[in-house]
Amino acid sequence: MITILERKFFLSEIIGRKVYLISQKIGSLSDMVIVETGKFPEVTHFVVSRSFGYPSLLLPLDKLTLISNTEIVFDVIDPVEYERLPAEGAILLRSHILDKKILDMDGHEVEVIYDISLNFQGDKLYVSEVDISRRRLLRRMGLKSLAGWLSRQRKEDAMISWMYVQQLPERIDTFKGHVKLNVLKENISDIHPVDLADILEELDGDQRIAVFKELEPEQASETLEEVEPRVQRELIRSMEKRQAAQLIEARSPAQAAVILAALPSAEADELLKMINKDSAIKIQNIIDHHDENILLFSTQKFIKMPASTKVDEVLTDFRQIARNMDVIMYVYVTDKLDTLKGIVDFRELLAAEPEQLLKEIMVENIISLNPEDTLNDAVAMFTRYDFRAIPILDAENKLLAVVSSRDIRGIEPRLD
Repeated sequence: MITILERKFFLSEIIGRKVYLISQKIGSLSDMVIVETGKFPEVTHFVVSRSFGYPSLLLPLDKLTLISNTEIVFDVIDPVEYERLPAEGAILLRSHILDKKILDMDGHEVEVIYDISLNFQGDKLYVSEVDISRRRLLRRMGLKSLAGWLSRQRKEDAMISWMYVQQLPERIDTFKGHVKLNVLKENISDIHPVDLADILEELDGDQRIAVFKELEPEQASETLEEVEPRVQRELIRSMEKRQAAQLIEARSPAQAAVILAALPSAEADELLKMINKDSAIKIQNIIDHHDENILLFSTQKFIKMPASTKVDEVLTDFRQIARNMDVIMYVYVTDKLDTLKGIVDFRELLAAEPEQLLKEIMVENIISLNPEDTLNDAVAMFTRYDFRAIPILDAENKLLAVVSSRDIRGIEPRLD
């Protein structure tokens, strides 16, 4: 049985951590061995370096008894039987993956792997994502304050799921190249729009357009929203006008307004004429006015559940529950009258025990908007609190709607 005090951590945070055999300090963690058994690689062994010329240890995961933010403990008495190097061809996270370049499908550089995210699921440890953000590099260099400042300036994540990393070569000991993304026509539809947007932004023009044209309409529409304005303009101009209008119309009015606001007014006007008249009016109002009522930007498609719901009920059926929802990062806990009692972040759900009730893990101190608030009020609140969504409540705390940060992204608060 493993006692786990942190279920998710980065490779850079655990490398160098003190290693104990029961109560005897034996050395420090220098690397981790993984095997690719499915969508996510599984950690099988820990490589422990020792001082004074003692040989390194290769300790199996099933001997691990404790992992905390300061130490790692194994249920091993005699280290001698574990004095060995990793097998030939073993994949080492630090030696073979960290600081490698991520390449697109045609070999063009996208970014560098500055860190690797690991997650415990039960008693197994998996590699889940690679981190390409400069923030992680700064943290590894000991510049945590600068990394924190950069994180506050740039809210977006820079994580790429291991699902999109091509299988590594069998002879990993001879692997001197770079990690490649598995961005191919047959599986591109599986990539999250945020990840895909990051990749598209790094491709050259012709490649970007070629990949974008392979997307299904819904994914193309979501990806178009995620890419930066420069790329939005390029992609929209590469499409037939009617197709571009259809993709824009598939987004909410707020999302469509963000996309059209990146275009020259003449081009935006031309596309608006091809969109449903009622939607076009809403979109134009959003583009033109900060004083629009926040309900215009809100959605009714969010997850709400009673306080007595168990965590495992939510997680077991989450894929079905979240289908067609606009806001899935929070669960809103309500009573029979739709009074909002608390909010549960999805990340808290993953960390909770299966039998816990939502009322046991929900946050009751709720920051909310009211139905008379404007777009400008909402932008200011998102800027202040860095939430991913904010509920809209009436005077009796009845949950009326939710507004997502992505629906107003790119709109700066007006200084009155």
